[in-house]
Amino acid sequence: MRKGSIEADLIPYVVAAMPFVAQMDQVMIVEQFVRTWGGRITALAQGRLEDWSPGKSELKVLSDTTEAIARDPNASSTLEAVTFEDGKRQVRAAFKFSTPDAKNAQMTIKSHYRELEKPDDADHKRVLMVFTRTDVGNAKVGKRSGERVLIEEVHKRPLALMYASELAEERLKHEIREAEENVYKKGFVVDVNVRLVNGKPSVFAVTDVHDVIDLPDDDD
Repeated sequence: MRKGSIEADLIPYVVAAMPFVAQMDQVMIVEQFVRTWGGRITALAQGRLEDWSPGKSELKVLSDTTEAIARDPNASSTLEAVTFEDGKRQVRAAFKFSTPDAKNAQMTIKSHYRELEKPDDADHKRVLMVFTRTDVGNAKVGKRSGERVLIEEVHKRPLALMYASELAEERLKHEIREAEENVYKKGFVVDVNVRLVNGKPSVFAVTDVHDVIDLPDDDD
């Protein structure tokens, strides 16, 4: 262990847990583990997941692994598969990642986790939504907000808005709080579920936001 670095050596001669595996097989297993783990963190740091679809539990492990490095501005982590032959230390496989790599990996993990959290389907896909009332305050995902929206092709009257995913809430709140243009002059192409109360439409639950467009002026 040294300042600015977290170093982990994996010694493949731990036979107690795998008595039926030959030493050379153990070396190959640990070496492959290091290469696979390194490849996955590299892919996350580059924002790539096209060849790999991790589940929530695997993302949690990867997030925990990279979190400490991401928080330290000068940290790095080294993972090695090591053997000792004739008293000499030989590194068969190694992977090292630094703070920028860890931060990029964390961003990719967070984005993919949100995608996994997104509802599987929506009642209406890619419909045009406009705001009739907005609120700059935070809104809890899955709870009715104080905002109202109109989706004419689904229902003729404005209904309460519910954010059904964190990604949708983040995108819409950005437009409400930070966009230079008037949010009431914008349309949002969304996927939405319609929640009923006593059999009548009561809430538009937005699951995804595909695009933001400028609405034509009334005079156009």
